[in-house]
Formats: sequence, C-alpha cells, structure tokens
Amino acid sequence: MLYASTKATLKQEFGSAKIKEELHGTSMNDVTLDGLEQSRLSQKAPAPLTIREEEIAELRKAEVGHSTSVSVDSRSQAVSGIKFPMSVAAVTALSIFVDSSEINYVQFYIDMTKESIELATSDNISVSLLNDQVPKNDARYHLYMYQHKRNGTQTNSVFFIYSMPGYSCPIKVRMLYSSCKSPFIEELENLYKLKIHKKLEIDNDDVINEKYLLDELYPEKESDKPKFSKPKAPGRGVRRIIKSNE
Repeated sequence: MLYASTKATLKQEFGSAKIKEELHGTSMNDVTLDGLEQSRLSQKAPAPLTIREEEIAELRKAEVGHSTSVSVDSRSQAVSGIKFPMSVAAVTALSIFVDSSEINYVQFYIDMTKESIELATSDNISVSLLNDQVPKNDARYHLYMYQHKRNGTQTNSVFFIYSMPGYSCPIKVRMLYSSCKSPFIEELENLYKLKIHKKLEIDNDDVINEKYLLDELYPEKESDKPKFSKPKAPGRGVRRIIKSNE
C-alpha cells in the first residue's frame, strides 16, 4: 500500500512526460525484456469475453448494422438478464416434475465454472419439510407443487422460490442469481409450459410453512378485514340554549 500510494508522487517528481511505458510485475520474470514484450502483446490483444459477452457484442453489431432504418426516437431494448443452459440432470428432474406426480419439489443451483443451471436435489416432500430444504449459506432456485384443498376442491399450485441468504453470499453470487432468475422463469413457462402460480423471494429471516404459502396464494382482502367504528370528531360538547333578555 505504501509503494502504491507513493508511485504517483515519484512519477511527478521524475517527470511524467519522460515516462513512455509502465511495467508492473509480481516476480523477477515479469520485469525482464521477455516480460516487457509479453506485456506489450497483452495490451494490444482484445479483452477476453465470455460466451454471454460475445452474444451481447454480436447483438450490438447487428443493431449498428440496422441503424440506417431506425428513427431518431427509437430505443434499443436492454438485455433483461443472463440465460444459462440447464444440465441433463436438471432437465430430467424438471420433466418429471412437470409431467408426473412422482416428485413435487426440485432445487437448482448455478455452477459458475460451467455457467449452467444444475440440479441440487429433487424429492417428494410435505409442506412441513419445505423450509428445511432451503440452504442457509447459499442461493438457490426452488420449484414446489403445493397440493391443498380450496373450498372443498383439490388444488395444485406451483411456487417458484428464489432464496438468497442476505449478504453472507458474495456480491458476484447475488448478482448472478438475480440476473439469471427472469430468463430461467421465462424458459420454465414458455419452453416447458409450466404454469407458475406464485413467485417468491426469501432470505434467512423468512420461514416457509403452510400458512405462509396460503397467505401468498390467497391474500386477505380489504373487505374481509374487521372494520372499526370511526370515533367521533372532537366538538364543543352539547349545544346550550342561552336565554336572551328579550
């Protein structure tokens, strides 16, 4: 920190105009002639891009190519999120969840190395065990088929739950899960024809139980809430009759 903070002062005293190049090294090999040539090559090379960044770059090129037919008032659409592919195991579990009643719960996680959505676990669990499935130190996506009776009719409601244990997760993890959520939900609804009745976001303080799910599905209406009589406005009391002299 001391060397880094005094570098600018030293350059200024020496004369910044006389310095043509700067070379930073972490070992002696980095500050050799070979290291200098490698540094020059790396500066000229384009920055490495991920697959998603390459797609965005291609999209921008396409927008520039069509700019002649675009009016001045038009605005290009912003990328809504990051779409990662699902692994074979995740797709298999999802297909079983959608097409049969063998499982009613699927949990997914993002593999940052593979840049894919992977299967964490799948099972057939009761609503009382749902809260135990949520990790307390990592983010997850959950799908849960809540089977219950409503007005005497058997009802199946699908919940998509995004769990994030607050700031205990690194900011990169929080941003990645947040960016991937919307494209993942869109894929579930459009490609796999899954009707999601309720989308939830929870953290460590939230406890998922049957009451929590029912309150989300059937929120209490204003008309159902008990009404309290409005107190009378303060006045001057009972009106008194004052006798006149007449």
